[in-house]
Amino acid sequence: MSLRPLANGLVLSLSFLASTAIAASLSDLSNQDASSGLKAALERGSNAAVARLGVENGFLNNEKVKIQLPSILEQARPILKMTGKGKQLDELVVSMNRAAEAAVPMAKPLLVNAVKSMTLTDAKQILTGGETSVTDFFRQKTSAELAVKFLPIVKKITDRSNLSATYNGAMAQASKLGLGSEQATVEGYVTQKALDGLYTIIAEEEKAIRKDPIGTGSKIIGKVFGALN
Repeated sequence: MSLRPLANGLVLSLSFLASTAIAASLSDLSNQDASSGLKAALERGSNAAVARLGVENGFLNNEKVKIQLPSILEQARPILKMTGKGKQLDELVVSMNRAAEAAVPMAKPLLVNAVKSMTLTDAKQILTGGETSVTDFFRQKTSAELAVKFLPIVKKITDRSNLSATYNGAMAQASKLGLGSEQATVEGYVTQKALDGLYTIIAEEEKAIRKDPIGTGSKIIGKVFGALN
């Protein structure tokens, strides 16, 4: 007799028992506890992300979120260096990251408002979602408005770079040729990368909370996310 069906059945049984145990643990939580724990986790994750990125070198020295030259400028780097613009390219990278670092603190009040707006339905979706469901919630609730707030801050800083016009012109030409796949303006590009970086770090913080909820030092986070483990 083959052991494979038996082994598969055992795996399914264990999976069912695990999911049942999690469901039972979650059912032990009151709606108030679940909501309070999630809001505490949302606040902790968003505050930590803003604190990490919204400072000098928060983007520039973090390879996970550092804003690199758009591919079209990277491809043109050899030619631009030959024309004496190599230093300006390096300065553009710095200015793009500085712009993102300046913009990120603007996210804090919107992230706080998103936490306050969380409904019981949102809470249930987050609890039963994947390991980045907190981050997905923030992205859904804040990305559009954050883009509007980030853009003028980013533009003010990137406009200081002499290569901003080069970027914008290159992207306009690429678009005409059907080659451009990135934002058409440097401020649009940096704004999108700043948002991507913010949600990347929020996701990191969320995963850390889920992995060790007790280690956060918050009883309510430990209680709620501990019920998921």
